[in-house]
Amino acid sequence: MKIINMFKIKKPVVSFEIFPPKLDTPIESIYSSLERFKELSPDFISVTYGAGGSKKDRTIEIASKIKREYGIESMAHFTCVGHSAEEIDLMLDAMHAQKLENILALRGDPPKDRPDFDFGKNVYRYASELIEHIRGRNNFCVAAAAYVEGHVDCRRLKEDIENLKRKVDKGVDFLITQLFFDNRLFYDFVDRIRAIGINCPVAPGVMPIFKAEQIKRIAALCGASIPAKLVIMMDKYQDNPEELRKAGIEYASRQISDLADNGVDGIHILTMNRPGSTGEIMRNANLIRCKKGF
Repeated sequence: MKIINMFKIKKPVVSFEIFPPKLDTPIESIYSSLERFKELSPDFISVTYGAGGSKKDRTIEIASKIKREYGIESMAHFTCVGHSAEEIDLMLDAMHAQKLENILALRGDPPKDRPDFDFGKNVYRYASELIEHIRGRNNFCVAAAAYVEGHVDCRRLKEDIENLKRKVDKGVDFLITQLFFDNRLFYDFVDRIRAIGINCPVAPGVMPIFKAEQIKRIAALCGASIPAKLVIMMDKYQDNPEELRKAGIEYASRQISDLADNGVDGIHILTMNRPGSTGEIMRNANLIRCKKGF
């Protein structure tokens, strides 16, 4: 099923993001988590791609299994970093052959061993170009990323929103935002993009705080600000991982509850492959009644 059709019949559309295991870890290690994620009945699950496309084959394999064996719609992340046009087409054909209908089209991050990677040498430099290419093949449903506080490589939010409009105009069906920790920023962002004619569904991306240093690193990489109250919380529990996890779950639950109460199109939980904690958040936010003890 194309995910855009889900947005036409329900609100909010609830989805999870998971990532493939490291290349030196058996791919089967993710499957026990998928069994537990299935119990939470998400509308779809997205599977990340890895910097420089390092896990692209695993992305397709896991996304296909989610749809085929777990009966949940899936969405494969797909980037153009480091790929030729021929390689891009081969990947798109492989997705189509596996009956995958949904793609999150991204520029992508450079390979981890190449911090000086030159995006200008890609066959496609921007996600908008990849989106236009995908639109010409196999009738995929195409999602794209949005940045509530602006892309880290863009100097001004106004300019980034104009870039987003160009991306949407190339054929985006719906948007998923990068993480943020202050819902007021999201509501302001939606008002801004609606004002310039971006009318497709927007699912806010929410990342629970499980590890302080991990969140600080991810936030710095994607240009997301961390409110002072969250910094205080992380500092308070920095030596107590379990208490930090509980506090992070409580914060994410309140954030999601507020978003749902304000009628957002979707809720996209960046699960960090943690079905147990994701279940707690879903229950706290009244998105699902989890089984006792989940």
